[in-house]
Amino acid sequence: MSDLVLGIGDKNLSSWSLRPWLLLTEAGIPFTEENIRLDRPETREVLREKSPSGLVPYLIHGDVKIWDSLAIMEYVSELFPEKQLWPEDRQARALARSIAAEMHSGFSALRAVWPMMFTRKDMQHTTQSGVSRDIDRINDLWTLCRKTYGAGGDFLFGKFSIADAMYAPVVSRFVTYGPVTLSAEAAAYRDMMIALPAMKKWGDGAQAELAAG
Repeated sequence: MSDLVLGIGDKNLSSWSLRPWLLLTEAGIPFTEENIRLDRPETREVLREKSPSGLVPYLIHGDVKIWDSLAIMEYVSELFPEKQLWPEDRQARALARSIAAEMHSGFSALRAVWPMMFTRKDMQHTTQSGVSRDIDRINDLWTLCRKTYGAGGDFLFGKFSIADAMYAPVVSRFVTYGPVTLSAEAAAYRDMMIALPAMKKWGDGAQAELAAG
């Protein structure tokens, strides 16, 4: 059993949980998964005991508790420097951190109007209230990263990084609420990400949770 314990919410809905879960899974870092079903009578009490913020996700590592997705991934990056979870090149790393931070704090319209529903596909939904602007910005970022730093592989910066984990829920949203017009580079990236074995594993877990009720 791993000494890293990651607490996550419902896989169909918890976009912030997907991010560190995907990072650990795709990077091949062992961890113990704790599933906290949300919106249940016992949820608040369980989270109060586990998470300092009372929210998911959270990471427990011995006496250390971390309760923010990006902070969790930065901590994991420091624990496993050999995994190179940020790009090695300094300029690429600066861009990766910038777009990860922009995802962390921005795109509020997309989040509010298009909530993650991982198991759903092709739901027609509005692109008003700033959603179209958010889509255009994400398209520009993905295209920039792929054109500038994507030569070493299929991810935003060639190799898988924290930046990819941060945008994984957006990939899901683009499938759920499609079709979304993207550049050739951004569309290829979306298709590659949704086909990742780790993303499929998350989707299988979401389906199982829905079936269980």
